[in-house]
Amino acid sequence: MKTYPVTQAVRVLKAGKINFKPHLYSYEHHGGTRQAASVFNVPEHQVIKTLVMEIDSKQPLLVLMHGDCEVSVKQLARELNVKRVGFCDEASAQRHTGYMVGGISPFGTRKSIPVIVESSIMILDSIYINAGKRGFMVEIDPRDLSKVLPLKEANVAVSFQDS
Repeated sequence: MKTYPVTQAVRVLKAGKINFKPHLYSYEHHGGTRQAASVFNVPEHQVIKTLVMEIDSKQPLLVLMHGDCEVSVKQLARELNVKRVGFCDEASAQRHTGYMVGGISPFGTRKSIPVIVESSIMILDSIYINAGKRGFMVEIDPRDLSKVLPLKEANVAVSFQDS
């Protein structure tokens, strides 16, 4: 395989002794998880998006979600016992994480941010997740997430067919 970028996310994975397979692909603006799944020839359910959200007090929160699902913000607010959860704008997401939208990784964010993972992600054999640069993902065992992230599991997925 050709060389891959050594991003802050890669540094965190290496420091945590997490096995990963790097995958480079041609990034398309608004291609999202569907494009990545098509390139890697895997179900979109296995491609995980890292969503930057904020709770009541404008505290950032990362949510790891299947590519083919949405987050139930009402359910997430209930799980976190807060009044409101909302999505960050692009500038805030970049400021919180240090990554550009389209390449946001849960690993190696600018500051430590709580991470909520959809619990059904944890039963997959492997996942594809952004590694800190547009067009660059890593394939890892989802059970390794908890070794390097402040992780909390939640059931907050809504499939696109349900919405």
